This record gives sequence, C-alpha cells and structure tokens, in this order.
Amino acid sequence: MTGELIWQKSSFSGGDNNQSCVEVAHASHLIAIRESDIPNDIIMTTAAHLRSLIRGVKSGRLDDLI
Repeated sequence: MTGELIWQKSSFSGGDNNQSCVEVAHASHLIAIRESDIPNDIIMTTAAHLRSLIRGVKSGRLDDLI
C-alpha cells in the first residue's frame, strides 16, 4: 500500500472527535477498515467481501456470533 489513506466515517458518527467509530478508506483495489480509537489496527478486504459482511449484519444472520 503506497501513499496516505484518506479515511472517512459515517455522518451518523457525529462531530465528537472522542467518539469511536468505524472508518473506511480506499487502498488501491482493497478497502481499509479501522476503528477510530485504535487507528493502527487496519483490516484490508475487497469491496465484495465488505458488501457481504454488511448484508449479513443487516439481515441478522450474524446475530448469534455475539
């Protein structure tokens, strides 16, 4: 991965910089994901895998994992 990532967070996260939230950034052909209060821990995934995760969360298919 080269260059500086431009991180984005949901507008639903509010303007409070002390509030933790999930941030995403484009990294070449991958998507980078991190939690704002732990910025050095970054997960890399494809757009297709991220879409699948979001669909699973929204549908409730992953509820038994927590």
